[in-house]
Amino acid sequence: MKYAVMENHQQLRKTVRKFVQKEIVPNIEEWEKNGFPNEIFRKMGQMGLFGVRYPEEYGGSNMDYFAAMTVTEEIASSGCAGLGMAFNVQALMATNPILKFGTEEQKQNYLAPSIAGEKIAALGITEPSAGSDVAGLRTTATKTDGGWIINGSKVFITNGIRADYQILIAKTGEKNGRPLFSIFLVDSNLEGYTVGRKLEKVGMHASDTAEIFLENVFVPDSALLGKEGEGFKQLMWQLNGERLIQATACVAGAQRCLDLAVQYAKEREQFGRSLSKNQVLGHYLAEMNTEVEAARALLYNTAAHYDKGEVLVKEISMAKLLASKVYYEVADKALQIHGGYGYMNEYPISREWRDARLMRIGGGADEIQKEIIAKEMDL
Repeated sequence: MKYAVMENHQQLRKTVRKFVQKEIVPNIEEWEKNGFPNEIFRKMGQMGLFGVRYPEEYGGSNMDYFAAMTVTEEIASSGCAGLGMAFNVQALMATNPILKFGTEEQKQNYLAPSIAGEKIAALGITEPSAGSDVAGLRTTATKTDGGWIINGSKVFITNGIRADYQILIAKTGEKNGRPLFSIFLVDSNLEGYTVGRKLEKVGMHASDTAEIFLENVFVPDSALLGKEGEGFKQLMWQLNGERLIQATACVAGAQRCLDLAVQYAKEREQFGRSLSKNQVLGHYLAEMNTEVEAARALLYNTAAHYDKGEVLVKEISMAKLLASKVYYEVADKALQIHGGYGYMNEYPISREWRDARLMRIGGGADEIQKEIIAKEMDL
């Protein structure tokens, strides 16, 4: 199906696709083994890929949200979902809060160099004892003369090994018996900031994921992002954008799985004819196509509202829930169509299958999305 909002960005899509084919696709196997080099972020910055929707004064192109989705779709379609995940953290998840809540000094010191690919960002939310339960975060920031002392730890941090800084949420007090949180810009070279081990994941191998430990890390008052005690509200705002861009990556990934399955079914012969002529497999592919287009329609409709400044919380959670589920189920069916070959690492569908599983957990698990949807329904 064609969508007018995406037709407006065909030249951008062609440019990004050309970049992907030249700079990413030839290196995927190497990056899956050893991780991608920081140099690819610098190249992305030079191409303007991180800043398509950011203001020109910070190095961006000041385009609409669908432009950012176009870039995400093309990178997600490359077959290297790990790089795509790292890209989205840098391009939107960690940097968008700086634009929304940051001071001019913070925008110049963090946002602008991140858009240029000169600084790498990470998002420090999840902790060993608090994943979906954001209110249960234990990392603390205690006020002191001229700044704050941060103590705690973070886990499952994308870009954590290579990050120059992270957007970190910490508990800064209490009000009426409830914890208050604030968000800080924390440089990774500060004393007491320690990067732990690189975590070995089921999928997303090109991307690094780390543990972070903070022991008496001092940050100045200028490191506070937005207002003290407003961190939870800021985080909820950030998560809406994060979930929408994750849904974008999921739909693009599902489309890639469908394309791989169709190609294999047409080329592979069994019992004297191509697999695509088998009615059962034909019905599989028809179902997969329908699911992908349904997820895309919900995503694009929700994104159209988001682009106009309308944050539809229920629809965003629905888009994320459906897209991540479709990605995984389409990947699973595509692997089944490949048969034994699909279970071999040399076939790209095996990587898609591994990578897709994370999307039903990260950015808010399926169960959290259902809770949000039910709440928005006044149940």
